[in-house]
Amino acid sequence: MKPVKVGLLGLGTVGGGTVNVLRENGDAIAQRLGAPIQIVHASARDLSKARICDTTGIMLTTDPREVVDNPELDVVVELMGGDGIAREMVLRAIANGKHVVTANKMLLAKHGSEVFAAAREKGVMVAFEAAVAGGIPVIKAIREGLAANRIEWLVGIINGTGNFILTAMRDDDREFADVLAEAQRLGYAEADPTFDVEGIDAAHKLTILASIAFGIPPRLENVYTEGITRITRDDVKYADELGYRIKALGIARRTDKGVELRVHPTLIPEGRLIANVDGVNNAVLVKGNMVGPTMYYGAGAGAGPTASAVVADLIDVARGMNAPGDCRVPCLAFQPEAIAELPVLSMDEVETAFYLRMKAVDKPGVLSKISSALSDFQISIEAVIQKEPKHGERQVDLVILTNVVKEAIMNEAMRRLESSDTIAGPIAHIRVEHLD
Repeated sequence: MKPVKVGLLGLGTVGGGTVNVLRENGDAIAQRLGAPIQIVHASARDLSKARICDTTGIMLTTDPREVVDNPELDVVVELMGGDGIAREMVLRAIANGKHVVTANKMLLAKHGSEVFAAAREKGVMVAFEAAVAGGIPVIKAIREGLAANRIEWLVGIINGTGNFILTAMRDDDREFADVLAEAQRLGYAEADPTFDVEGIDAAHKLTILASIAFGIPPRLENVYTEGITRITRDDVKYADELGYRIKALGIARRTDKGVELRVHPTLIPEGRLIANVDGVNNAVLVKGNMVGPTMYYGAGAGAGPTASAVVADLIDVARGMNAPGDCRVPCLAFQPEAIAELPVLSMDEVETAFYLRMKAVDKPGVLSKISSALSDFQISIEAVIQKEPKHGERQVDLVILTNVVKEAIMNEAMRRLESSDTIAGPIAHIRVEHLD
């Protein structure tokens, strides 16, 4: 088998890591594949910038078009990010008949249908393991390892920055803003952390996971997205007292009424494996109807782990280059004609248990009134934490765990409580999942 010639768009952290993986593990990769993989052409915005890799022997340019138009290349690896020039280059590479490997979750979440349709028309492959959960091979696991199953649901800690923040808030008893500043100093969070702390990054990844799990087109706009910025140190402590951990989760669930697609903070029982995934690590829990729950855990970012996924995709693409199209694993796990829209439930229709934290007026009978008000909506109380008032204060922290209830009903119940004379201010609420 002749060498597989690759063009690389982007020589940043992941691009440099990809070069390093191929240089360090090239012999072992060639033994597995039967041919070497060679990066022969690469683009970067600033060629004078220091790199984490040795670019000797690689033709360099600042113009990515030169790479995708290079007739010698078999595969183009897109690691630029975003959905502007990256989208243009991916579609141009496909139009030129080149296979594509990408780590670009935004591109696929927003324009995946367009990219995959173009690839089918040209008979080329698009591989994207590195777009979700860094070095964890969760795409391959769902698409191939669980192919005998009907996927019922998946739940993922798929943003390392948010997980680092929530872990430090619990372990060190600190507030959100303080830990976020540390995450920025350590390089885990950007100067503008919006994508991470508001759940947008996780929503991109959940869009991709849901597509391969349920055979639906990637539709980012269908994902309900809520960040972790309103989680307080008190919430973390109360959750711990109740036997739960707060995690920022991406959740995709198939129901009789449609598909749930949501990203938000969630209480999980502390005994669950995924509740104990800490720091910047990622994990995805997938339930198939035959195999039951399976979990995939590891580093969700970084040069080595993400580059590992990129190179694994390169190997898969190289193995499939000479195979007929109908012998290749479909990009989204399902045959293209089987990809179909399913109804997506609004959050009002989603059913979960709830954690409620409120400031209750310190007087006799308040808990009874709150219980009665919730009972009017068929909401039962599973657990309560009621604190003594601090000296001179007339309000106390009251924390309630409820049973499972439709979100629209819970919202109406909270509005009634907030309008009563027993509650001061808005009620903080977090959804609860038991992952059964």
